[in-house]
Amino acid sequence: MKVKPAEEVVKFLQPIAEEVGVEIVEARWDLREPSLTVVIDAPGGVDLILCEKFHKAIDEPLDELDPTFGAAYTLNCSSPGLDRPFTSPRDYERHMGEEVEVKLYAPVDGKKYYEGVLCAFDGESATVRTEEGEKRFDLSRIAKINLAIRID
Repeated sequence: MKVKPAEEVVKFLQPIAEEVGVEIVEARWDLREPSLTVVIDAPGGVDLILCEKFHKAIDEPLDELDPTFGAAYTLNCSSPGLDRPFTSPRDYERHMGEEVEVKLYAPVDGKKYYEGVLCAFDGESATVRTEEGEKRFDLSRIAKINLAIRID
């Protein structure tokens, strides 16, 4: 199945996302289904109502864009999920000052897992304020970094 690149779809949907008050985190095609999933985030988080609102806002414009050149597909809107790993500089910027979990490929100071507050990011490393103090991790040493999950 021939589809327009996800980057092109995101660029097309960006003005609509701004109107709705969401940020497009990513868009991805699953050609086995076929489906397009648009992952969104917003200040205060994303719930089912916001996903539905954005889905309705982009449905007709996507028909006009015709990202599948006339072929049928399923449109999905989703939140990033609590344990979604940071994959772009924007992920680090968006979550500055929030609690994160850091899993490393190899130990640093005897540990491969840290929790703390993300306090700096420079494109090549992330700094996390832990109970032991600030720890700077080169991105190449991070296996996974994501928001800390707290269940009260």
